[in-house]
Amino acid sequence: MRTPVVLVAGLYGDARATVVDRLLRAHPGAVAIHHDLTGVAGNRVERVTRDASGLLDRTEVHLAHSCVTCTIREDLLPQLVRHARTASLLIVDLWDSVEPRPVAEALAHEAADLLALTGVLTAVDAELMPVDICRGERLAETGLLTAAGDRRYLAEVMARQVEYATGLLLLGDDEEDMELSAAVLGHLAPHTQVFSTSLPEVTGLPLCVHELGERVDPATAQLPGDAQTGEITTVVWRRLRPLHPGRLFDAVDELVTGSVRSRGRFWLANRHERMLAWDAVAGVVSVEDVGPWLAAMPDAAWDLASPARRAAAALDWNPVTGDRIQHLVFTGPDLDRERIHTLLDSCLLTRRDALPGAAEWAAYSDPFADFIDMKETA
Repeated sequence: MRTPVVLVAGLYGDARATVVDRLLRAHPGAVAIHHDLTGVAGNRVERVTRDASGLLDRTEVHLAHSCVTCTIREDLLPQLVRHARTASLLIVDLWDSVEPRPVAEALAHEAADLLALTGVLTAVDAELMPVDICRGERLAETGLLTAAGDRRYLAEVMARQVEYATGLLLLGDDEEDMELSAAVLGHLAPHTQVFSTSLPEVTGLPLCVHELGERVDPATAQLPGDAQTGEITTVVWRRLRPLHPGRLFDAVDELVTGSVRSRGRFWLANRHERMLAWDAVAGVVSVEDVGPWLAAMPDAAWDLASPARRAAAALDWNPVTGDRIQHLVFTGPDLDRERIHTLLDSCLLTRRDALPGAAEWAAYSDPFADFIDMKETA
């Protein structure tokens, strides 16, 4: 029988520690492992192991390379395997800025015979989260970077921790903070349950990391729908016509500065065979080529695609455009739905633009090219 493993992520160390303490008390025989990555740039990491009774071990670990992946592969996985023989539950208390997805996938690929991932939790500080999700600083500016050269943004990491989780643990003492944070989480991750006084089940059936990934991957993501909770608004924009690259590029600043979080999939007229992913948080946007649309591939590709990808394509299917879709979602305070729709609609090809067809579209000047092509060759 495989030993259940739960990951506890989150930018806030005190909130994570509280969640870990609750799990240890709720599951006799559970063991928690935490790696303090403060010194990872110098290839030094401190590993802390504890159970409900207190500290079991504190050891300084020397790594060959200063990266989180090395820590996971060289120390975390062997420690989990070591304790799997005796622990009823293994709790991985992740470092502040570590995203849970790479850890979950490493567990599934390298220790699947002994360990079963049964939960991915993110601990959230109700007082700090609504402010931090709007902050535009890089991790390096906040002291939370995991290694030299880490150029991720604070809000970007928070969004990934929240959206990938199977359960969100909201901690705080102020009723207004709790209410606002719960509302924000409800917009960012509407399909994920939020817990404040109780704990989710973490010793049940193993999770499939492929399915976890599909919940957030652009082609299959479970995106929020139109919603309004107090001043927090989520606006969905869906269209079929292709976007003009120049017009959309000119609109980017207004779109991302007017919202806190936006994401989705879209297509440009000059790249009509390629699905593009839109990912923006706290005023920073990323546009990435994530592969071909199914409509641009041979029929046999449908058989190779996952059930979730086929289902998403079928839901978006149109006899003319196939599964190509403009599906972008924006979340922020008091968003103007009509203004966002009008702005994005003005970026679409007009009927006159569309008449010449794909051959002429391919000649459009594409200001996104430097960003997209750079990522493809990196």
